[in-house]
Amino acid sequence: MAYTFRSALFSLDAERAHRAAIRALAIWGSLGSVFSSDMVESPIQLGGLTFPNRIGLAAGLDKDAEAIPGLFALGFGAVEVGTLTPRPQPGNPSPRLFRLVEDEAVINRMGFNNGGIDAALARIAKLGPRKGLLGINVGANKDSTDRVADYALGVGKAAGHADYITINVSSPNTPGLRDLQSRPALDELLAAADAARAGTPIFLKVAPDLDRAGLEGAIRAALDNRIDALIVSNTTISRPPLRSPHAGEAGGLSGKPLTELAREKLIEAAEIAAGALPLISAGGIDGPDEARRRIDAGATLVQVYSALVYKGPGLPRAIAKALAR
Repeated sequence: MAYTFRSALFSLDAERAHRAAIRALAIWGSLGSVFSSDMVESPIQLGGLTFPNRIGLAAGLDKDAEAIPGLFALGFGAVEVGTLTPRPQPGNPSPRLFRLVEDEAVINRMGFNNGGIDAALARIAKLGPRKGLLGINVGANKDSTDRVADYALGVGKAAGHADYITINVSSPNTPGLRDLQSRPALDELLAAADAARAGTPIFLKVAPDLDRAGLEGAIRAALDNRIDALIVSNTTISRPPLRSPHAGEAGGLSGKPLTELAREKLIEAAEIAAGALPLISAGGIDGPDEARRRIDAGATLVQVYSALVYKGPGLPRAIAKALAR
């Protein structure tokens, strides 16, 4: 059945398939416990929170918080929605999302398309008790004249609804956004987020394209500003050898070709942080074996997204079971 559903989605262009998947998950979640199975329980502590298991959904799939119950029903211990900006914005022109089937990869240049944080928080407020932890990923509007203020506003609004908040300064699809990963800009941003958090844990998400000095600067800024964890990493603008006809598309690359780079950056981050900052690994995790490698390399939790496109909805539960063992 899962294969049939995947075939139906692959018959659509990537963005239409994405929307169809969100609608299906929203419907599934609305049916409650009828089709949901028990979550794999293997509790782990991070940032003062107890995560039910080590597998989380990375931001980008459920941008507008439309399918949270359905995503938890897949077995995720944590679901991260967004990226959400203070004001609604359409994102970049289409086409902007590409499946690289031959490479089990995705290239996107979505550009923080979302209906705005207020609309998403209104949906979240209507939900009942959650099976796992909810993360809200926040960003700045493309045309903002004060991006630090955008992040502080997002953090302040999300604080009453999220179990944790992720600061996304690592998307390559908003011009100039990645510049905020460098000090002193990052210190200013994180200090503003810290002041607005109202006690909610904050995670910082960085790009895999940072060199060692840039990664060290981001980690030091995170420690100096009481950030609770580092997510390593987002999509890459680098291009390893690819076979797909879409290989030349601009945007962030995710999926299997990111595996080696994301693992290397995790190892580097673990060396720099030396246990002082918890790490969450994302990028190119496509099954239990790679998830275990990331835990062994220093991650406390792992996140997936693009692998769901190719491995299907059973992936989070399979990873959770393997890591629980």
